[in-house]
Amino acid sequence: MSIVPTSEVIPARAASSDIPEDRDDDPKPVRKKGKRRSTSHLKAVPETLEQRETFKRAAEEFATGLDKSRAFNKNELEVHCRTLLGQMGLPEKFLGFAMVMIGNFFWKQQFLAIPFERRMLLLPHCLKHAEGCPAEYSEFGLDCERCGACSIADYKVRAEQLGYKVLVAEGSPVVLKIIVSGYIDGILGVACLNVLEKAIDKILIAGVPSYAVPLHSGDCMNTTLDESWVWDVLDKYEPLPEKPTASYVPLMRASTRTFETDFERLLPRIRTKDGAKKDSPVAFTESVAYDWLANGGKRFRPFITLAAWHAASGAEMLTAGDPTPEIPDSVARVAMAIEAFHKASLVHDDIQDNDQFRYGEDTLHRRHGIGQAINIGDHLIGIGYRLIHSSRDLDPEIALDIADSMSTAHIRLCDGQGAEMSWQQSPDWAITPLDALQIYSLKTSPAFHAALYAGLRLANHELAASDAVGTFCRHVGVAFQILNDLKDWQGDRDNKLTSGQDALALRPTVLLALALKDADCEQGQVLQDVLSGEFDDLPEEVRVDRLRAIFDSCDVFEKAETLVERSQERAEAIISEIEDERIQALLQFFVETVLVRDTPPTAAEHLDPDSGDPPPRPPVFVPLSLGSV
Repeated sequence: MSIVPTSEVIPARAASSDIPEDRDDDPKPVRKKGKRRSTSHLKAVPETLEQRETFKRAAEEFATGLDKSRAFNKNELEVHCRTLLGQMGLPEKFLGFAMVMIGNFFWKQQFLAIPFERRMLLLPHCLKHAEGCPAEYSEFGLDCERCGACSIADYKVRAEQLGYKVLVAEGSPVVLKIIVSGYIDGILGVACLNVLEKAIDKILIAGVPSYAVPLHSGDCMNTTLDESWVWDVLDKYEPLPEKPTASYVPLMRASTRTFETDFERLLPRIRTKDGAKKDSPVAFTESVAYDWLANGGKRFRPFITLAAWHAASGAEMLTAGDPTPEIPDSVARVAMAIEAFHKASLVHDDIQDNDQFRYGEDTLHRRHGIGQAINIGDHLIGIGYRLIHSSRDLDPEIALDIADSMSTAHIRLCDGQGAEMSWQQSPDWAITPLDALQIYSLKTSPAFHAALYAGLRLANHELAASDAVGTFCRHVGVAFQILNDLKDWQGDRDNKLTSGQDALALRPTVLLALALKDADCEQGQVLQDVLSGEFDDLPEEVRVDRLRAIFDSCDVFEKAETLVERSQERAEAIISEIEDERIQALLQFFVETVLVRDTPPTAAEHLDPDSGDPPPRPPVFVPLSLGSV
């Protein structure tokens, strides 16, 4: 959740190339949405229970007038909250608290309509007593015992008696994975405003009915909460007669089912069909490739294909409690093909970048050698085209168009990756931000375009033939890549996460291009010396600090944020011109999901699996009876 002022949308201009339309490669740090800054000063909690109850009642009354047919995005929520603060005569510092309160009463009735056994209670570990707590941490969080020493046990026991799944953890990066797996439909969460800020983007915009009880502070040592607020909803069930808010959760589940339940049927094995032969040399490549395709990753691209097809086909918008929709095999196979091409590119990219980890495990080339990994990646490309070809009920012309779109995306991806490697081998210190943006548009945007185009074309939607899809994906892809560059600098020695790795790897990022453009002669020479290996005898942290000092001096991070904002504004301008409301909603969800701004992770949190870093492999959620997670 970004607690920053909203801005008016800047109209998009038509594009005819792979680079963004905006050719101003010297973005000024002043922009309408304001500087990307710390939001800690906007997360105050009213001091007394009386003040909090007054705030709560005002938010409940305000939420009665909101349109509940669709989930709000973060900018819309912020507008609502600023309006409420204005009505109450309260300062901006309560903005984060207002967001939680309005979110609660937007979703409350829908949350209460969810059966207990389809709910999750999410509790923070900081509610435990710091001294003498007998519980240990498992892969799911705190393995809480019913010792009666803290309030966790009280909530946990009652929730489990009712049928809740209970998770005691910090932040919970596995929550959405659990939801998508189909075990729960709603969340009752207790957390500080820092944690709830992340949940706005990752849970609420997906259309997951949630109710949050904020802790009184972000201090993780023996914090407090209004316990009556938990009991107000914990054991309440009230069926809801009207249609609730639209949600993408059922389509997320359909995407997950494609790989976890229907995989073997949709993509029958050939070499490894006979279990007795699965260990033979001839079966090796298929065995590894199938396992790599079926497991790991966020599967966002196949979800986009399924969701685009569903929206473009005119189907009714789903809600969080709806059954997982049936997807035609031809559509599911095309979605799987998108993932096969993506997974192939990751195998080859890991080799080219010499990455050590992927999805929390050793990369394929570390496990099986570079030659085998290249071959497995090539095999995945073949699988992708077989999936398209094997969809016998797919119109041949549509299949041809989709295959053409995917091959074009593949070629452009290779062009972008090749440009990056060529620059690394022979750096051109005159690289401009526009040069870097062109590489970005080739590396990321085509895959988004292929996934979105495939879904639209499967439904024979007129938007598939327009330039709007490609232009939209260019803006989103460029912004996504810049955000990845910014994330590379979010680590620090305090949280034991390494920063500046892309710069030290001599990648032609837009951050480096901005620094080279605006650095003075002395700074420019330092940049070249650090990146060309002149100071390799110095500790890595010293070299990173020298780069960061120059980046800060040249306002590089601020200018990069400006480019992200510009790209997002132009993507949203394209959305505003689309007449189909279902497609509009999907594209807005696309933007909000892909361009989510994460706060720097702590050492205990999972890192992005697609980054190549080595987080623990996300656990598989298996519901049990008591002690369900």
